[in-house]
Amino acid sequence: MHDIYIEIFNKLGIPTVLAEITWPVIPFIFVAILLILVVIFLVLMERKVLAWLTVRKGPNRVGPFGFFQTIADAIKLLCKEDIMSKDTNKILFTLAPMIVFAPIMIIYGLMPFTEKFVAINLAAGLFLVFALSSITTVGIVLAGWASNNKYSLLGGMRSAAQAISYEIPLVIAVLSIAVLAGTLNLSDIVIAQAGGFSDGAFFSWNVFSWNIIPAFIGFVVFFICSIAEVNRIPFDLPEAESELVSGYNTEYSGMKFALFFLAEYAAMFIMSVLIVTLFLGGYLSPFSDYLSVTLFQNIIHNQNILYIFMHIEQGFWLIAKTYFVIFIIIWIRATLPRLRADQLMSFAWKFLLPLSLVNLTIVAVFKYFSTLMNG
Repeated sequence: MHDIYIEIFNKLGIPTVLAEITWPVIPFIFVAILLILVVIFLVLMERKVLAWLTVRKGPNRVGPFGFFQTIADAIKLLCKEDIMSKDTNKILFTLAPMIVFAPIMIIYGLMPFTEKFVAINLAAGLFLVFALSSITTVGIVLAGWASNNKYSLLGGMRSAAQAISYEIPLVIAVLSIAVLAGTLNLSDIVIAQAGGFSDGAFFSWNVFSWNIIPAFIGFVVFFICSIAEVNRIPFDLPEAESELVSGYNTEYSGMKFALFFLAEYAAMFIMSVLIVTLFLGGYLSPFSDYLSVTLFQNIIHNQNILYIFMHIEQGFWLIAKTYFVIFIIIWIRATLPRLRADQLMSFAWKFLLPLSLVNLTIVAVFKYFSTLMNG
């Protein structure tokens, strides 16, 4: 994406120095627009899917089929008064939502949405994703402590305990992907999953080269830990309404509360993108070739137009896979009850951690023999 931006400036006759100076603004604008659109749609999608799963109507008043309900809610939150009690640590209370929200914006820029459409392409991108995602826990703990509310403090402490417990099996599951791909670069991890059975038939499958095949146990562990990391049911202990009123965000109102809300849904989307990138081939087609190339190569002879169609299809496959994962997460919310705190901790340490180590062993053995056979 950076190279394309510089090339456009050069063609327009604008100095390269100016392009380099203005470049950091472009990913920020792109990420901000994408994040807002994603969250608005996700909130509406969750309400509609939950209503369907629980045999209710869901949003149906504001706009056609209730499609503008999320926008109305956003306007309401923006207009609400920002209330702080006199005993609140005002500086930390204000900083906490920003600390939770800001790292997620950077993580969006690290995701390879298509082959070229990646804002920040780093050799250790995967490492940076988890380094940044751990910062959000600090923001939640800070919000709980700065609120001067016992319920909020308990929610913050639960978040810290939950994050520490579930990040260990999560990272071990990710290690298996690094072993398979031989890299921490997210774009290279996607490219390493290309291949599969390509016998020349139109519907030759590419899915057999995705990481979910050799690392299926790791996929299950990563999926469960991802739900826990973004505080989704059945792992929403930090904001358990039945015990903690609303947990770490009990004292928040207006735009500050909206930032927590925005961060939660943005994190759910980005974790789903990460699951797809690491285990389900990312933007790659499940077939041996892209359908747009197969269908139009005999009709359209301009390679640049075919290239554009291919990138559009890459974006389509990534989004389609991502929303399938999100649908499963929403389905789990409608199905399972919340765990108790002791059950949550036991599940991570006694079940997921050993399972992630078994997965890493299996993947290491698989990688050794596959290298031996190919080498």
